Amino acid sequence: MLSDFPTLLVAGLVLLGIFYLGYLSLKINFPSVILYILFGVLLADQLSHNEILHFVSEIGIVLLFFILGLEFSINRLGSIAKKIWTSGLLDVVLSLGVSTLIAFGFGMSLFNAFLVGGVAYATSSSITAKLLDDKSRMANKETEFILAVLIFEDLVAPIIIAVLIGMSVGGGEFVPSDLAFILLKVIGLIVLAILLGKTLFKRFGTFIERIDDEDFKFALLIGIAVSFGGLALLLDLSEVLGAFLAGMMLAEIGKIERVEHAVIPIRNLLLPTFFLYFGTSIELGAGFPMPLLLLTLLIWSVFSKVLVGVIGGRWYGLSKRVSLRAGLSLCARGEFSVVIATVATGTAQILSGIYIIGAAFIGMLLFDWAPKITNKVYGKPIPKKKDLRVPTSKDEKQIY
Repeated sequence: MLSDFPTLLVAGLVLLGIFYLGYLSLKINFPSVILYILFGVLLADQLSHNEILHFVSEIGIVLLFFILGLEFSINRLGSIAKKIWTSGLLDVVLSLGVSTLIAFGFGMSLFNAFLVGGVAYATSSSITAKLLDDKSRMANKETEFILAVLIFEDLVAPIIIAVLIGMSVGGGEFVPSDLAFILLKVIGLIVLAILLGKTLFKRFGTFIERIDDEDFKFALLIGIAVSFGGLALLLDLSEVLGAFLAGMMLAEIGKIERVEHAVIPIRNLLLPTFFLYFGTSIELGAGFPMPLLLLTLLIWSVFSKVLVGVIGGRWYGLSKRVSLRAGLSLCARGEFSVVIATVATGTAQILSGIYIIGAAFIGMLLFDWAPKITNKVYGKPIPKKKDLRVPTSKDEKQIY
């Protein structure tokens, strides 16, 4: 029993386990996120009530969203929104809206149905980015569209989480006035972040450069992320929304590499504990709750993302072939789904956990098969005349 061991020994064993799984994921070319969750499932009886693990995992997810927010200055948000908003809204309607209606139709409460819809909404950024790199598809025509959809989801998901947190405080009962108050608090927090970014943090980059001692820099940056995340919790919102907005504030300084260089190593150390801790909440011994709903969600979540690619890709300016390949590459679920699922309890949490693992596997397979499926539907692409030559290098052979 790990609970009988000294806390320091348990922490060391957990970190060694995380190291091994990270190393294994590189060897077998498999997303480490899923391995961490399965590791947590195996240790559920030992670590499910470990407060230290819970606290460390909270810091890890706060830093994840903080660094994500660093990528989005106000100007960049505007430029992305102009190009992808139609496809992004289609994604919200199909992946979030219809999934919510499906869960509600199976007898779930509106709160749990919305939560399950949120779990089924966001494509895994980490899994998709890793697969794009591993499969040498970063230069493909559909990659810009895929990344734009992921960015749009990255912006919407923290708001979904904030609304869920606000609804859960009231016991999950849906009251229109309560929802309006939650959205008002979200807007207020966003406005505060924008004002601070444009005023207080405008010259923050110069201040950071003057700090020679890295220890103080760590304390300052992580303190800002955790404090704004804590402010969100104080308002009964999600800490990940606060952390994301904290990153967005600092994005205004430009040259965010200085901030990322200080924070990313700590995030990389702590983030795996979040997925491990989530895994401890999945009780596979209880069986598969609501199997028909689970199967329906898995099927619809694949179909909806394919539709987002096929329809949204065309709106974005892609060809039919490239749009289908993009849709088949958007089906994996991961970190955002895990964050949303942590709000759930009971059957909804177990269902969400099993769904995430299943959707991650299916998404990875479809990503790998996307070029072959596209060729089956539209036939093999005909090379342009200038390309009708014998490949002269290994890289060229891969293209052909």
